[in-house]
Amino acid sequence: MNEVEVLDISREAVFTLLKVVTPVLLVALFIGLFIGIFQALTQIQEMTLAFVPKILCVFLTLILLFPYMLNQMKGLSSTLFDKIVSGG
Repeated sequence: MNEVEVLDISREAVFTLLKVVTPVLLVALFIGLFIGIFQALTQIQEMTLAFVPKILCVFLTLILLFPYMLNQMKGLSSTLFDKIVSGG
């Protein structure tokens, strides 16, 4: 295995990571933004108001997108295993 193959595997792993994590992070970002705007408009500074809806939405997103995430990671794993079996 040479440097080009290592970089290719690393690049593919990083892109898979981004594809798996991005939807969850975007949901957390938008819910946090929405809650922040709501708190600024109503001047409610309760910490649980920011935390509880965000964690519930993130968990719901994880549950809904778990098959997609599993397929992405399974695809990366099978590619890596095929490269290992073929010897490079």
